[in-house]
Amino acid sequence: MSLAIEERLRKKAKTALVENRGIRAPKTEDLFRRVCFFGPKDFLIENYPHKEPVAAFNPGATLVGERVFIFPRLIFDYYSYVSSIGVVELAIEELLSGEAKRPLRTQIVLWPQYGWEAVKGCEDPRVLAIENGFLILYTAVGEFSEDSKESHKAVLGFAELGKDFSVRRKGFFSVRGPEGTFIPGNKDSAFIHLQEKNAAMLTRPSFWELPDARLEPLFSLLELEPPRRPLPDMCWRAEADLEELVIFEDTMEPVFVPEPWEHKVGWSTNTVRLAENEYLVGWHGVLREDRSYREGLAIVDGSGRLLAVSDYLLAPRGLWEEYGDRPLVIFGNGLLLHGEVLIWIGGVSDYCIGVFTAELGDVLPLLRRI
Repeated sequence: MSLAIEERLRKKAKTALVENRGIRAPKTEDLFRRVCFFGPKDFLIENYPHKEPVAAFNPGATLVGERVFIFPRLIFDYYSYVSSIGVVELAIEELLSGEAKRPLRTQIVLWPQYGWEAVKGCEDPRVLAIENGFLILYTAVGEFSEDSKESHKAVLGFAELGKDFSVRRKGFFSVRGPEGTFIPGNKDSAFIHLQEKNAAMLTRPSFWELPDARLEPLFSLLELEPPRRPLPDMCWRAEADLEELVIFEDTMEPVFVPEPWEHKVGWSTNTVRLAENEYLVGWHGVLREDRSYREGLAIVDGSGRLLAVSDYLLAPRGLWEEYGDRPLVIFGNGLLLHGEVLIWIGGVSDYCIGVFTAELGDVLPLLRRI
């Protein structure tokens, strides 16, 4: 049943790759100021025997009043690179001054508890503050049984936390179509807004090209699996039911796609409301030239339709940002607006966290209306 859903979405992706290109240029205008960096030794873990991670990066973030909640991705053992998600609370002025008191008192709030997240754990959160706590979308990497085979897959995890960071509910999203449900590989997602039990969201499912049917008899004769290759990842929009944790297939549409100089694109951050029916969000592109992750900004409406987009506005530069476990990366995940200051809290080369700021008035003119 899921094959029909997957094939329809695959066709949408392939059509978008032809029709949606040409809206960006391979230019970088890095206007963000470097405020500070938080390395692994800056975190003190209060509720786990390991008191210091070996890596802390790709943090979600949200602003509640004058308090910033940062949700770093934490790794304690590199043997299998299994991630958890912690939380740190700071005053906004303490963060913007670059003089936050260290070590940062940190609790682990999400860790692998189920088979669907027990291979690589809980990664790359995007956080939405709600009245009684927090909603978190994250990448969960676990084990799934498909076609009578066990396989590892990254799926879109969901967690609802109370104000005390206790986990009220946890699960992962599937896609619902007329034939039933389908579990795609999925990550890099963020809520746009909530409406009762439903949510408009930005998401990034992954799809594979189907093997050439004409060659299937040959591979069958040789008792080999036909080769497959992934379609380039791209940015999508959708609507979801938060009670049943399903994304509605008929609402899923590509928003923008990788340009010819990129391997892939994805959403990088939570959304920030700018005006009625306008939301700012970060995205990333992976360049073919050097495999670097560079960041840009987009404005979408309440349904996720693209209204404006920039070229690259934030890119790794210098030793601190270019060198790490995964070089040449600045990646999400937290975007905040405090007055007229835009704050990007991002992972740096898979080992530490950078705090970057820019004036909103300097950023918005660099976004071209679509």
